[in-house]
Amino acid sequence: MVILVLSQPHTADDAGIGHNATMIKVYGIPNCDTVKKARAWLAERDVAHEFHDFKKQGVPADRLPHWSAQVGWEKLVNRKGTTWRQLDPAVQASLTDEASAHSLMQQHASVIKRPVVEWSNGAVTVGFSADDWAERG
Repeated sequence: MVILVLSQPHTADDAGIGHNATMIKVYGIPNCDTVKKARAWLAERDVAHEFHDFKKQGVPADRLPHWSAQVGWEKLVNRKGTTWRQLDPAVQASLTDEASAHSLMQQHASVIKRPVVEWSNGAVTVGFSADDWAERG
């Protein structure tokens, strides 16, 4: 005799995130401090999520237009980070529009502000704010 036990997907937590957690996707670099904080915040609230590691899995070119449409390409490019500061000034100056931003992000994953999160309702956020995330639901 075989008994199958089917588990229910994670949904709500005490912070008001009532997502089917399998729909939350976090993109970033695992050793990034902000990504660490964001993932710890989700774990503390038992909010399951999928993590996409830019270093191991690359930047998903098919997601860049969606992210840009949601938050703007300007917000996706971290002009304050080490990677940006180390770029040749000519490369920095070539960043003028969405197409050039997408090309730069594909070539230099670390220039993307992190984490990028795709929420279950289709919203996209960049960066981590505990207050903002607690209000999602």
